[in-house]
Amino acid sequence: MAGAQQQPPYLHLAELTASQFLEIWKHFDADGNGYIEGKELENFFQELEKARKGSGMMSKSDNFGEKMKEFMQKYDKNSDGKIEMAELAQILPTEENFLLCFRQHVGSSAEFMEAWRKYDTDRSGYIEANELKGFLSDLLKKANRPYDEPKLQEYTQTILRMFDLNGDGKLGLSEMSRTEAATSTSTSWMPC
Repeated sequence: MAGAQQQPPYLHLAELTASQFLEIWKHFDADGNGYIEGKELENFFQELEKARKGSGMMSKSDNFGEKMKEFMQKYDKNSDGKIEMAELAQILPTEENFLLCFRQHVGSSAEFMEAWRKYDTDRSGYIEANELKGFLSDLLKKANRPYDEPKLQEYTQTILRMFDLNGDGKLGLSEMSRTEAATSTSTSWMPC
């Protein structure tokens, strides 16, 4: 049974939801530092290769070191030897990328602070789940992305799980600014 828990989720699927993507991220970023690196990266690459072979996708080389080097050249856009969340979204077949929508519509620090003030409706200094849901709803409307209530709830909960560092169910300014930073490293995710 313990082996089943160690199995990375969903790498074999044709398309991942936001929640599935987050599960994969948390599985491989075992130390929670915001990167898949070192042994985590080796484990991710081995599991990805297994999933690709299972789906009939074969590599050009059989040498693990060569394949991993080729993989990193292709996906490690900033060449830091680590995979960041934005880079992982390029690797995996993610269904949608509402984080990129956030990045495209809140590009500068001034725009970020303007969005913060708009959605912190009770001026508590936090974006609570209902305020975050309103933000995501407006963002998806602005981007002409169809969604329904269950999908909006999934997005809201996914953002909270990703960025609510202290687990209080709301995002503080430092946590919310982390969402902007996490999405600023890449603009090649699925467009809004």
